[in-house]
Amino acid sequence: MTSSQEELLPGTHRALLHRIAVAQAEGRAPSLVAAVVRGGQAVWHGARTSVDGHGPDETVQYRIGSITKTFTAILVMRLRDEGLLDLGDPLEKHMPGTGAGEATIAQLLAHTAGLAAESPAPWWERTPGTLRPELSDVLGEQPLLHPVGRRHHYSNPGYTVLGALVEELRGAPWDEVLRSEILEPLGLHRTSTQPQAPHAGGWAVHPWVDAMLPEPLEDLGRMAPAGQLWSTTGDLARFAAFLAAGDDRVLSAESVREMRTPAAPAEAADVLDGAAYGLGLQIQRRDGRLLVGHSGSLPGFLANLTLSVEDDVAAVLLANCTSGPLLGAVGADLVRIVAEAEPRIPEPWSPLREVDPSVLELAGQWYWGTNGYGLRVNADGLLALGPLTGSGRRSRFRSNGDGTWTGLESYFAGELLRPVRRADGSLSHLDLGSFVFTRQPYDPEAPVPGGVDPEGWRGIG
Repeated sequence: MTSSQEELLPGTHRALLHRIAVAQAEGRAPSLVAAVVRGGQAVWHGARTSVDGHGPDETVQYRIGSITKTFTAILVMRLRDEGLLDLGDPLEKHMPGTGAGEATIAQLLAHTAGLAAESPAPWWERTPGTLRPELSDVLGEQPLLHPVGRRHHYSNPGYTVLGALVEELRGAPWDEVLRSEILEPLGLHRTSTQPQAPHAGGWAVHPWVDAMLPEPLEDLGRMAPAGQLWSTTGDLARFAAFLAAGDDRVLSAESVREMRTPAAPAEAADVLDGAAYGLGLQIQRRDGRLLVGHSGSLPGFLANLTLSVEDDVAAVLLANCTSGPLLGAVGADLVRIVAEAEPRIPEPWSPLREVDPSVLELAGQWYWGTNGYGLRVNADGLLALGPLTGSGRRSRFRSNGDGTWTGLESYFAGELLRPVRRADGSLSHLDLGSFVFTRQPYDPEAPVPGGVDPEGWRGIG
């Protein structure tokens, strides 16, 4: 992908370059390359390097580590959407005898299956995958460290299991399925399981001396679905655009939105940090923004993809060092710089193409007890319910085609909104998951649960 750097203002361009320059210098990274995505395409590319001459560009491969997990999660979601599995299925249904069979597919995706964080020794990231030829070598004798479903515990073996599940249900190696179902449709031609020139070498930087040591580049074998991939900022920019909007050739926007939704119970420290985990995606609240994406690291490499769907801005960063620059913080800063300097311009307002009188009748002010709510009919055909003042429960609702509506988010997600009419056909009230919404607070003409005092409203005397 060719970056359209002229699409950003010069001041924004310099602020982005300054941020990655500081990250590379203070993080002591041999090289650091970055891209910013807006409106579905890369709009900025920058790089800093310690090597004289031509710096890395958007075609140079780096190892992306655990960003690989997001690709594996997409393959699993495709199986779900095709009806080959359900996220609530226990692993045992599809792969008996693993020792972790009571965990569900969703729990594996969200790192709540109770599995260990790492495979048994030796350290899998710096040793050949041939040392762990079977799934049992990855899971060990006691795969479960925690009760299934009770806590979020990041697990590399868990994604190895998911890769094996893909192979079992597709009848083909994970890397072949990955290429045919994700890489080729999205045009990610510089993403691969093995390094392809031009690619960066991986380095360890001494913590107390400005000196470097080359890191081994191991084929992870069975562990590949957890962290094997190599990619470029150009390819990951395309991938970030996909994670924002979906692509029906790979995964629908609705299924990608499901991946971006928190799916794991957060630890206390995560609550304080504003961090959560979806289905193959990390989620974090930072600088007042909801950010999704994934980080990655393997000996010699760091990677990060950060996306703000609301701002329509994403950032990708790659570095070839084992530790150093905090790429998650840098990615969040790149998103913030663009979002604040050049905020997203909304689409022009446009009215509904048609106005259904029965839907129009629902709009306006409603009361749940004494709490005032407004119900708006939007041009996208959805209903939007929210409090008239202050904070409170909000949700959008999608028509079911029979006069009822289903909640799409928050407290009312999946709940049924049903307009209730009187014998003469006039609108009486709304029933929302047993809550009665009336046009007036405790309307005596509506069937308010518990009834309404016949003497009505009164003063203190």
